Amino acid sequence: MAKVNITQVRSRIGATKIQCKNLDALGLRRMGRTVQHEDSPVIMGMIEKVRHLVKIEMNATVKDDAKSAAATKKATAGKKATAAPKAEAKKPAATKTATASKTGATAAKPTAKKPAAKPVEQVVVEEVIPAEE
Repeated sequence: MAKVNITQVRSRIGATKIQCKNLDALGLRRMGRTVQHEDSPVIMGMIEKVRHLVKIEMNATVKDDAKSAAATKKATAGKKATAAPKAEAKKPAATKTATASKTGATAAKPTAKKPAAKPVEQVVVEEVIPAEE
């Protein structure tokens, strides 16, 4: 099976939590670090989520072991392709207050919109100067 070299080339600062978790799962803790994984759909999915933060190099590793190739072919041929995909239930959107209460952090109170500023009336004061006689 082919190997994939993954190098983190950009910082995780500003990345979402899911992207940081994917970097952790790939074994990338710092910039400039390189890890090697098997080329599998799971790994490629994680790489796809953080492709703007990493550099990928594909390494073709050829195994001449006929027994392992035959065993792999036999195992994949035995699987049925008629399995129905599982229907995913839609989860309600989580609010910030619900998330904050789960983590124990205090949630910021929502701020009300400030009313629009009222136009200021300009008052013109005319100074009356008495006429000299």
